[in-house]
Amino acid sequence: MTTTKSVFVCQTCGAEQPRWFGRCPAWDSWNSMVEGIRKKEPKRSAKSGLGAGTVRGPAGTPPADLGRMATGVVERIETGISEFDRVLGGGLVPGEVALLGGDPGIGKSTLLLQVTAALVASGVPVLYVSGEESEQQIHLRATRLGAVPEGLFVAAETDLEEILRHLVTQKPAVAVIDSVQTLRHAELGSMPGSVAQVRECALALIDHAKKTGMVILLVGHMTKDGMVAGPKTLEHMVDAVLYFEGDRYHHYRVLRAAKNRYGATHEVGVFEMKDHGLAEVPNPSETLLSDRAQATSGCAVVASLEGTRPLLVELQALVAPKAFSYPQRVATGFEARRLTLLLAVLDQRAGIDLSNKDVFVSVAGGFRLDDPAVDLGMAVAIAGAEAQLPLDSRTVYLGEVGLGGEVRRIRRAELRVAEAARLGFQLAVMPRANESECRALTRDAMEILPVRTLKEAIDAVLGPRGKVSRTRTTPAGASAT
Repeated sequence: MTTTKSVFVCQTCGAEQPRWFGRCPAWDSWNSMVEGIRKKEPKRSAKSGLGAGTVRGPAGTPPADLGRMATGVVERIETGISEFDRVLGGGLVPGEVALLGGDPGIGKSTLLLQVTAALVASGVPVLYVSGEESEQQIHLRATRLGAVPEGLFVAAETDLEEILRHLVTQKPAVAVIDSVQTLRHAELGSMPGSVAQVRECALALIDHAKKTGMVILLVGHMTKDGMVAGPKTLEHMVDAVLYFEGDRYHHYRVLRAAKNRYGATHEVGVFEMKDHGLAEVPNPSETLLSDRAQATSGCAVVASLEGTRPLLVELQALVAPKAFSYPQRVATGFEARRLTLLLAVLDQRAGIDLSNKDVFVSVAGGFRLDDPAVDLGMAVAIAGAEAQLPLDSRTVYLGEVGLGGEVRRIRRAELRVAEAARLGFQLAVMPRANESECRALTRDAMEILPVRTLKEAIDAVLGPRGKVSRTRTTPAGASAT
């Protein structure tokens, strides 16, 4: 009979200890002891013919010949929520384990409750396991969302053994575990949420999913650094890692795939938080630009590519005299280090000195943009805010800015320009290296302004720096030379 025992293993030398030590007695390494489970097999008789040290595992499925396996199309399970299916690559794959992370209160449980309700409505058996809410609390939330279909089974449980028993008894096609940090393995003495508990509980659920073909959706807590809490190996173990992002004070939420073994990575789905729950946004570009201000300095529209979806978003910049001895650089939805880099390039390559100015930038709608192709739009918006000149509202900007001030080639430029033309934009400022692939596409729909450098782009849309400087006024009100 196989027995288990809780031990502490040094991650540096592999030595096992019966209790935790701050410093490994064998290797003198600090904070390297991690709790784990050691399985002890019964001693085998000498008549078995196995010599000392021979490894022998339990009988199981023999290895399969990949070349002789039957080919076929895997039938995905469509959830009925197109934005969720889009991020997953078309739906759930049998045996898939996906991890959904997000900030507290962003709507993770709301999203999964709506997904499970849609699955049950289509005839898919679902089990929703919550370690943070009771059955009555889940029912109250489902009633508020209008998602209370018959056949959606819920359980408030944190013990891993009981959860596995429910999975075997109910035999659902899809199971939701909310959340993996609340689970507890009886063989471990550590608290729920610890590295050992999260790893062992997730491993047991993954093993069950692979053996039965069940889809398991795990909810993960987030750390202050924006990463899923627990060991980093948790993200390596699962098939898909999804992040639910957005500002709780804004309406829009973005579901982003950081890892997906059965689909494209960095795919996004856009939702809007309403009174009755999350609503899909099938055309996010048009929705985001509906509240755009006209004839305002420091506003530029960029074409970002999120996965395979082009997304047109407005960038806003504000340049003001510094209020303190050290100039402020504040970025919302845009990487702060990238902003510092662009300000240095504007100073050295375009002649725009902002060392004595406060610079504030924001991505409208509460979105976060990581695509380097939005560099050109952000730099032009800052230049327009500094010159206090509005940019043309019918122009879209796309291009990566290098340290030499050059505007570099971007990927899938034709897809971005086609989306801008569909929404009525008339001019696209873009890298000269991408001109040929977009020229035929937009011959009749919109014009293309190819540029090689950032200074060339700024001079083209705002005028030469000398002309801009003459139109600006000093704080005293006199014309600047």
